[in-house]
Amino acid sequence: MDKYFYMVSQLPTLVFDRDNPITTETFLEEAEKWLSKSDLKTLKSIQIFGDTSDSKGPAIWKSYIDFEDQFRYEIGLWRQSRREGHEYKPETFQPALVKEGNPLEVEKMLLQKRWDILDVEEAEHHFDLGFLILYFLKLQILDKLSVFDHDMGMEKFKTISKVTV
Repeated sequence: MDKYFYMVSQLPTLVFDRDNPITTETFLEEAEKWLSKSDLKTLKSIQIFGDTSDSKGPAIWKSYIDFEDQFRYEIGLWRQSRREGHEYKPETFQPALVKEGNPLEVEKMLLQKRWDILDVEEAEHHFDLGFLILYFLKLQILDKLSVFDHDMGMEKFKTISKVTV
């Protein structure tokens, strides 16, 4: 318990869609100093945007994977229902979340939804491995947000959508 307390107390606060105050690499290096080999291995194995079919690990990870699987499934069902012209009401998100805005804005809103779920879970974890898992998942969201660049994306879009005659 002490090892978690010291590590958690030195971590900077994370805020959605703001500059990342700590890299995932730095976080894992710090975790290596404080955690057991087993806990470190567990932490390193958790990838928010990877394959969610292997939900081995702590209960907090399994709980998040259940949400993520349902979230992805319902997004797919919602999109399919739109293509087929009928209505589907998802349980894990409001349709306006994916209906309004350009693709970048929609992606940010989907990431915000994930962040909000992690915030809710975080309320029950303070100085334990569960907190570190949730923190690591948030770091991964911030990493993904940091690669979104409007100007670079627009240039890429113009390059691939150029029609030659």
